[in-house]
Amino acid sequence: METVGIFYGSTSGSTKSAAEKIKKAFGKGADLHDIKEATPEMIAKYTNLVFGTSAWGIGDMQDDWEDFIDSLSEVDFTEKKVALFGLGDQAEYPESFVDGLGTMYCRLPDKSVVTGFWPTKGYKYYFSLAERDDKFVGLAIDDHQQPELTDERVKTWVEQIKKEFI
Repeated sequence: METVGIFYGSTSGSTKSAAEKIKKAFGKGADLHDIKEATPEMIAKYTNLVFGTSAWGIGDMQDDWEDFIDSLSEVDFTEKKVALFGLGDQAEYPESFVDGLGTMYCRLPDKSVVTGFWPTKGYKYYFSLAERDDKFVGLAIDDHQQPELTDERVKTWVEQIKKEFI
């Protein structure tokens, strides 16, 4: 498998920490990038991509992703695969759990390249923009309410997307 480009946006450090766990699960075959320092050209050089964001407000992505997401229209996603992950708090925000993840999915220029859908089982929330057909559009991480599940979820998800990547 080719090197994976992991791009995250982090305000308080939680999404960066999750991205580092994902990179570690991939091993040597992954590069980590803060989206605030990224360019469309950086993203274009990878065939396999992982994008991560936290949720802010109701349906917002992390600020650096909000600033960058429209630049993805400059990238040709033909022959690429993209896996998504998002952070949220299902007890504090059960009506908008991991909505940033859902917003990211909605604003991607080509949704046909998205892989890494994740089961909603094991989470307790009312609504999420990230849910499609009883699955999340990517890995949902809740380090506030379920920190003990994060490492195993990351490991399982990375093994899943390794099989789904090109």
